[in-house]
Amino acid sequence: MGMAVAGVLVVVLMVAVTGVSRRLGVAAPLLLVIVGLALSYAPGVPAVEVPHEWILTVVLPPLLYAAAIKVPVIDFRRNLGAITSLSVVLVLVSAVLTGLVLYALLPDLNLAAAIALGAVVSPPDAVAATSIGKRLGLPPRLVTVLEGEGLVNDATALVLLRSSLAVAAGTMSGVWGGVADFGYAVVVAVAVGLLVGVVTVLVRSKIHDPVLDTALSFVVPFLAFIPAEELGASGVLAVVVAGLYTGHRSASVLDAPARISDDVNWRTVQFLLENAVFLLMGLELRHLVENIDQDLLSIPHTVLIGLLITAVLIVVRVAWVFPLVLLLRRRAGRAERRTMRLWLGLDRTGERSTDPRQERRRRLRQRVYAQRRADLEQERREGLGWRGAVVLGWSGMRGVVTLAAAQSLPNSVPYREQLVLIAFTVAVTTLLLQGGTLPALIRALGIRGIDTTADLRESAALFDEIADAGLRVLDAPDAVLGADAAVDPDVVERVRQDTFLRSESTWERAHAREAKDAPTPHYQYRQLRLAVVREEREALLTARRQGKYPSRILADAQRVLDVEEARLRPRSTGH
Repeated sequence: MGMAVAGVLVVVLMVAVTGVSRRLGVAAPLLLVIVGLALSYAPGVPAVEVPHEWILTVVLPPLLYAAAIKVPVIDFRRNLGAITSLSVVLVLVSAVLTGLVLYALLPDLNLAAAIALGAVVSPPDAVAATSIGKRLGLPPRLVTVLEGEGLVNDATALVLLRSSLAVAAGTMSGVWGGVADFGYAVVVAVAVGLLVGVVTVLVRSKIHDPVLDTALSFVVPFLAFIPAEELGASGVLAVVVAGLYTGHRSASVLDAPARISDDVNWRTVQFLLENAVFLLMGLELRHLVENIDQDLLSIPHTVLIGLLITAVLIVVRVAWVFPLVLLLRRRAGRAERRTMRLWLGLDRTGERSTDPRQERRRRLRQRVYAQRRADLEQERREGLGWRGAVVLGWSGMRGVVTLAAAQSLPNSVPYREQLVLIAFTVAVTTLLLQGGTLPALIRALGIRGIDTTADLRESAALFDEIADAGLRVLDAPDAVLGADAAVDPDVVERVRQDTFLRSESTWERAHAREAKDAPTPHYQYRQLRLAVVREEREALLTARRQGKYPSRILADAQRVLDVEEARLRPRSTGH
C-alpha cells in the first residue's frame, strides 16, 4: 500500500509542478529537481535509491522510443551531419578530455576508469532544452538538431562506458579492442532496430483494433532493446532506429486510429517517465551525499571537481559548435553547386527516352534533384547562424542517462561514490545554470521561431496540392461505388465541397492573422457548429440521465460528437 500511495503522490506532484512551471515560464525539469531535493530533506521522507538497472532497462527504452517516433526522418536526414558531429564525435571528445582531467586530479583512478566517467557526463539530455525551445518558439531546425542529438548521444556514451570499463577491468585489449567493440555495437544495433521496426510495423498493419495495437506498441522498445543487449550491441541505439522507422512508416502503413492512439499514449508515457526521473534526481541526492567516505575525498572537494568538469564540458561544447556551424554553412554552399550541376545535366537529357534503362535513370535523377532542391530551400529558410550556434552551445544540460550510468559504475572502481556525486553535480549544475538561463538567452538574442502566418499559407498550399489528387476520384465515382450504382450528383458535389473546405479555411485563417484576426466566414461557421454540437451533447447527457436509450447507443453517439468536436477545434500550429 505504501508504494501505491507513493506512486499516486508522485504522479500528482508531477502534474502540479508541470502546471506551475507553465504559468511561471520555467521548464518543468528544473522545478522538479529543486522540488525533489527539497523533499529529500523533509522530515519523514525516507532515503530514495532507485536501482540503475531500472532506469537503463525499464525507463530509458520507452523514453527514447517515445521521442524517436516523433522525429521526422526527413528532418533527421537533413541534419544528419550536425547530429552525428554532436552526438558521436563531440561525446567522444568530451569523454576523453574530462577523463584526462579526472585522471590528473584523482591519483588512484586509472585512465580507462576516468574516461568511463567522462562517458557518463558527456551526453546532454535534450528534454529540458527542447521543452524550453518549443515553448519559446525556437526555429524547428534547432529543435530537430537537439532532439536528434539527444536520441543518439546516449547510445554513444553507454557503449563508450561499457568499453572503458572493460579495458579498466582488463577484459578487453587496449584502445583498438574498444574501437572494434564500439563498431560492432553500432552495426548490430542498427540491424536489430531495423529488423524489429520492419516486423512490428508489418504486424501492426494487420491489426485494426486500437487496443490491441496499443498493447503491442508498448513492447516494441523492449523487443529492440533486449536482443541488442544480449548480442553485446547497443540496445539504446536499436530502440532509436526502431522508433525512427516506426514513426516514418506509420503514416503510410498504420491506420488513422492507430496513429492517433500512438500519439496520445506515447506523449503520456514520455511525460510520466521524463518527469519522474528528474524528480528522482533531486530525491536521490541526499542518500548519495550521506554515503560518501569523506576520508577518501571530502564532499566539498568532490563538488568542486564536479563544477570543474561542468566548466570543461561547457567550454568544449561551445568551442565545438561554432566551427561546426561554419562548416555546415560551407557544405550548404557546395550542395547548392552540386544541385545546379545536376539540374544542368537534367536539362541536357531533354525529353523522355524510348530506352527503358535510360528512362529509369532520368526519372531517378529527377527524384534526386527534387529532393536536393527541397533540402536547399529548407536550408535557406532555417539556416543555422551565429545566434543558433550560441543557443546550441548553451543547450548542454545533462539528465537521465548521466544519473543512471553513473550509478552503474562497479563498486571496484576507486572513488565510486565520489564519481557518482561528480556526475550528479554536473547534471544538477547544468540543469539549473544552463537550463535556468536559456530562456533569457533566447530572448536576448532575439531569435525568432516559427512564422505562424507563413505556416498557415504553406498548410493551405499543401491542402490545395493534395486536394487536386483526391478530387480526381470524383471524375469516375463509378470506380468506387460500382458500375451499377446510380451516383447522385448532389453527393459528389458535397464530397467536393468538403474537400475544398480544408484549404479554404486555412487560407482564411492566414488572411485573418494578416488582418489582425478579423472574423472570417469559416470562423463563424466553426463557432456556430461548435455551439450546435455543445447543445447536442447536453441533450445526449439528458437522454443518458433519463435512461431512454441503451448504453451502447449512447456511447456510440458520444464518440461521434467527440470526433466532430475535435475536427472543429482550431488546429495547433505549434511544434
